[in-house]
Amino acid sequence: MKTLVVYYSWSNGNTQKIAEQLRLATGADIARIETVKPYEGDYMDVFNQGQREVNQGYKPDIQELPYDVKDYDVIAVGTPTWWYTMAPAVKTFLEGHDFTGKTVIPFMTNGGWPGHVIKDMKQAARGAAFGPSIEVQFDSSGGSDLVSDAGDIDDWIKDIKQKYSK
Repeated sequence: MKTLVVYYSWSNGNTQKIAEQLRLATGADIARIETVKPYEGDYMDVFNQGQREVNQGYKPDIQELPYDVKDYDVIAVGTPTWWYTMAPAVKTFLEGHDFTGKTVIPFMTNGGWPGHVIKDMKQAARGAAFGPSIEVQFDSSGGSDLVSDAGDIDDWIKDIKQKYSK
């Protein structure tokens, strides 16, 4: 099976780390979702803009990925939690593709309030079958200290590797 890891990470942070771990273990291709108009300002500026965007159901334009989703059987999609749901750029990505006949593996990172991210991702991924998902918690200060059990992440990656690797 051909696997692609797609993720959004505003700050090269925790979601990117999990995406890279998954890529390394599975040999998957990887692509980062980038907005056409990058977020500007410091953490609080983006934090406040993100809240407005989530509340409005906003879907920013995103840049074209270097890979075509149609060429993959399995697409792992990662997002940080933005106001209890996925980042708006991930919503744009998921709602912009038809995943019929594909397996989507949702994963998310959060700082203590996971919300309904995985449920929302599954609703947005039209036609998909779903593989094992995971919620990964880091410290609530926006740092990189892992709160979730690292063994749970390893087990999740191992499960995906066994079921879906090339």
